[in-house]
Amino acid sequence: MIFDTHAHYDDEAFDEDREELLFGMQENGVECIVNAGASLASLPKILELTEKYSFIYGSVGIHPSETGELTIRDMEWIGEAARREKIVAIGEIGLDYYWPEPDREIQKRWFQMQLELAGEMKLPVIIHSRDAAADTLEILKEWDSHKVRGVIHCFSYSWEIAREYLAMDYYFGIGGVLTFKNSKKLKETVCHLPMERILLETDCPYLAPEPYRGKRNQSEYLIYVADKLAELKGISREKVLEITSNNAKSFYGIN
Repeated sequence: MIFDTHAHYDDEAFDEDREELLFGMQENGVECIVNAGASLASLPKILELTEKYSFIYGSVGIHPSETGELTIRDMEWIGEAARREKIVAIGEIGLDYYWPEPDREIQKRWFQMQLELAGEMKLPVIIHSRDAAADTLEILKEWDSHKVRGVIHCFSYSWEIAREYLAMDYYFGIGGVLTFKNSKKLKETVCHLPMERILLETDCPYLAPEPYRGKRNQSEYLIYVADKLAELKGISREKVLEITSNNAKSFYGIN
C-alpha cells in the first residue's frame, strides 16, 4: 500500500473532482496521505479534509513564499491548529530563493519561528528548500535537529548535502522527479541513501512522474516512483512500498 507523505489536495486543481478522487484512493492502493500546509488559506481546508477522510492526516505551516504578510497572531492560530489530533507535523516551512520576494531575512525569521513552534509541540518538520542549500542547512544546524524529526521535502541537492542531513538523522522526500530523464543528480543521490531514510511523496497536484509528467499529479502515481526506486536499489516494488510506508508511519507517529 502507498503512503503519500506530502500532498496538496486542498489545491484548487482538485476542486472539480476532489471527493470522487479521494473516495477511490484506498481501493486504488493508497493507504494513507499527509496533506501539507502551505498558506494561511490552505489550513482550514486541510483541517476539513482530516475530519472528512479517515486516511488523511495533515500538517500546518507556511511555505516561505507565503511569509511576506505573516503576523504573530497568525502564528498563534497555527499553534492552536497544530494541537488537533490528526495534525502530525509542522510544514511545509523553510527557504525559497528562486524568486526575489519575500525578502530572505523575512523568510529566515518565519522559518526559525515555525521551527521553534515544532520544538514546543514535539512535532516533526517538513522542510522546503529551493536554491537555499547553505542557509537552510545553517539554520537547521543552529536550531538543533535532534529536538524533533525532519524531512527535506522534494530533495534536489547533491549527495554532499544529503550526507550532512543524514548525519542529522533527517529523512528525504522523494517523488516524481526521480522518474525524469534529466534527474541524474537525484538518481545518484538516491543510490547512496539508505532505504530507511526515504519517504515517498507526490507534492500533488505538482511534479507528476513519467508517464504523466506535466499533468495533474495524484497519490496513485507514486507507484511509478516506487518502480524507479526499486530499479535503482535492486529490490522489488513491494519491498519499496513496505519500507517507505513503515518509514512514514514512524516519522509521523501514525500507528
